[in-house]
Amino acid sequence: MDKRKIIIDTDCGSDDAMAIAMALNDPSVEILFFTTVHGNVSAEQAAINTLITIEHSGSYEPSVYLGCQKPLLRESVFAYETHGKDGMGDIGLKVKKLSIAEGNGVLKILDALRDSEAGEIEIITLGTLTNIAVAMMLDPDAMRKVKRISMMGSAGLGYGNVSPVAEFNIWQDAESAKIVLDFGVPLLFVGWDACLGEAMLHKDDIEKIRTGSDLGRFSIDCNRQLMELNTKRFGEPVLDMADPAAMAAILYPECIRECDDYYCDVDISKGISYGAVLVDRCHDMPNKPNAAVCSALIGERFKEYLYRTLCESQR
Repeated sequence: MDKRKIIIDTDCGSDDAMAIAMALNDPSVEILFFTTVHGNVSAEQAAINTLITIEHSGSYEPSVYLGCQKPLLRESVFAYETHGKDGMGDIGLKVKKLSIAEGNGVLKILDALRDSEAGEIEIITLGTLTNIAVAMMLDPDAMRKVKRISMMGSAGLGYGNVSPVAEFNIWQDAESAKIVLDFGVPLLFVGWDACLGEAMLHKDDIEKIRTGSDLGRFSIDCNRQLMELNTKRFGEPVLDMADPAAMAAILYPECIRECDDYYCDVDISKGISYGAVLVDRCHDMPNKPNAAVCSALIGERFKEYLYRTLCESQR
């Protein structure tokens, strides 16, 4: 079986780290390289965190390239309260041997697509969409060769996690998200709502992963800050794993419960709804659907995939 060729663009915080470890241990895909972007942390810290995750994953070692350092029109607002100052729970993780590759991440994406056949490469984004928007503006012909751009982004069909209607990755740079959405290539949004409900990791799920392997322990321990935050938000130390939910939906679609095509738009107005992805869920608009939106996972299958890639792959 031919492996799916993917590029992963990330603002690597602690939930990105779990998602990256999953992808590195999924034998059905080949990660060509990683690019990093501002978001949870700075693009440079995201690159360091990606390297740390690669070292812990016990798999192969794709290159990691730095991308955009700030949004198109705004200043970055980092998610230290969710992921810690270093993005990895502030538990003292360090890079041991790997280093950031030379070259610009946006240009590396364009080079890879120029040298590929149309539909050969997929892009998975786990953070802010600045790198992808800049690539589209620099070389639209190259970007139109992408098979699909799949992203953890939007509130799906639910409510936001940074405002009543907006999800962090889109809200961080809504102008870039609108460029990506309007560009006209196949898109999949995996909303924040997909990691809630039956996909939420509770005490028994967390303990099973943490004790299942060294990689499982790493994946849970670096999310320490998120568990502390969630104790205040949800009343117990659960994990709403947005990026792992997105990675599972993308690489293991058998775990998807709800996913449909909709016409979507991004609110870039300077008000309370900035960064919201507006989903025409009732199909009232005359516009044709321009994106698929995944809004729910089958919890049992999602958690089985988590355990398989983070724990069973290590045996």
